Amino acid sequence: MNVHQPIPGAPVEEEDFFDMSNLRPRHTGLPMVVWVSHRGRTRHDARVKVCRTPDDRIDIDDMAVMGIRPTPTLIEGHLDAGSLKLVQKWIALNEAALIGYWDGELDTVEMLQSLKRI
Repeated sequence: MNVHQPIPGAPVEEEDFFDMSNLRPRHTGLPMVVWVSHRGRTRHDARVKVCRTPDDRIDIDDMAVMGIRPTPTLIEGHLDAGSLKLVQKWIALNEAALIGYWDGELDTVEMLQSLKRI
């Protein structure tokens, strides 16, 4: 897990990754790293970012964006059909924890303790 503080004065777009926690495959059961965050100053609804690069590697230039509600939906980028189904299943399984974290009702430790592996 990696949690950073926002960069003062940084545009929201650049600040995005600094407000996110990365969840590695050993914690999610997914074959790739997933990024989750609090709402912060964003104007969009709850979402996660999925690194398309397999394993524990993090490539911020190769991400897909998944909306959490009302159903897990690919918003931006591309995931192969198998990865998309796995990520959708993981999001659905963990929707309460992800939304609680997004809304600031859960802190990082509480969110991590609430997550279920695929």
